[in-house]
Amino acid sequence: MKTYSFTPQGVCAKQITFAIDEKGRLHDVRFIGGCPGNLSAISKLLEGADPKNVAVLLKGNDCGGRGTSCADQLAIALNDALNEQ
Repeated sequence: MKTYSFTPQGVCAKQITFAIDEKGRLHDVRFIGGCPGNLSAISKLLEGADPKNVAVLLKGNDCGGRGTSCADQLAIALNDALNEQ
């Protein structure tokens, strides 16, 4: 299992970490900072998910007119990780 760390831009979260296992499944999504209740729920919902599908689903999600969100930043981080593999 490989662990990734991403510094998001334009959102309250300061760091996003996650792991992708040998089967290509997402695990241990963690947001440092941000809205704890919502981000904890997102982490639970995404456990074991396909990161490609998650990136498509979350891309472009907006928070408060910022043009991005923690979910959108996770999509960017996942795409970066998938392109790195």
